This record gives sequence, structure tokens and C-alpha cells, in this order.
Amino acid sequence: MIKAILIFNNHGKPRLSRFYQYFAEDLQQQIIRETFHLVSKRDDNVCNFLEGGSLIGGSDYKLIYRHYATLYFVFCVDSSESELGILDLIQVFVETLDKCFENVCELDLIFHMDKVHYILQEVVMGGMVLETNMNEIVSQVELQNRMEKSEGGLSAAPARAVSAVKNMNLPEIPRNINIGDINIKVPSLSPF
Repeated sequence: MIKAILIFNNHGKPRLSRFYQYFAEDLQQQIIRETFHLVSKRDDNVCNFLEGGSLIGGSDYKLIYRHYATLYFVFCVDSSESELGILDLIQVFVETLDKCFENVCELDLIFHMDKVHYILQEVVMGGMVLETNMNEIVSQVELQNRMEKSEGGLSAAPARAVSAVKNMNLPEIPRNINIGDINIKVPSLSPF
């Protein structure tokens, strides 16, 4: 089972952290720092598997990572997971990000965090691998994008709310609202 997925840059700044096991916030930050120190000090020509840090479970857990340009993608897994399978999963995740963002970079992870989390949820949910087929993941992301555009997305929500209120066709704006023992005076909303 996957216990955590961490993405951080070459300077140790977390760009995504998803824990599938509860850790207090301060402990999560310590785990991220410890994981960065364990992974970043390794040479580029050594294997991409190592024992988990002391904070995340020690030798019972493995850190499996890939280093792409300025980003480290680290999956912390228990002993039941295949190291090569997780390496392949990291590759699928990165290629999917690359396809969705057209040459993904660190700034895409920063400014499109919601989309990155959605893509990750298509791949892994609750610490379990859901999908490994990149084409299926991309089609689900495109479907989600089309749905958001057809609904106007979150940015259009205030405009839809205003138009809905305007379309209510109230004969007049109520000045006093009485609900049982509560009497509410509505202030004048007119700019005149």
C-alpha cells in the first residue's frame, strides 16, 4: 500500500504532498524534510529504492523515487508493493502530467494544484493504485475539463448566482422579514 506521495524541488520545497496515513501537520513537515535529505544526497547512478526514514516507518517502508529536471517524485510504500511497479507508476504519473500540461514544469504544479490533485486521484486513491493506463487517465481529465467548461467552472459561479437572483422576479424587495419572534429590517440596497 502507498503511504505517501511527495513531490519536491531540488531545494526541498514541497510541491505536492499526499499522505494516505494520518500524521500530524508538524510530523508531515519533518517527514518531507527527512525524505528530501535521504533522497537528495544520493548519487544519480545508484538505484532509486531506499529504506524509509525513521519518521515514516524505517525499514518496514521503502522510498521509491525518480528525479526529473528540478523535481523529485517520491512514493513511500510498505513492503507489499513492487519497487519496479511503483517506478513504472511514477513514470505513468509524470507522463500523464506531461501530456495534460504540455511539457509539465514546476510552475504547473504550483499554479494548477487542483488539476494535479485530480490527476493523482485518477492514478491513486486511498493509497491504492486505481489506474495505470495513461490514455484512460488523460481521457478522464479531458472529460473533467469539458464538464468544467460546460458548467462555466468555479469562476462563473458568482455570475450564475446573480443571474439566478435577478430571474426570481420578486414583485418587490421585502423590507421586513418576520420569522416567529425574530424581526429583521432589510436595509435599502438602492444606490440612490
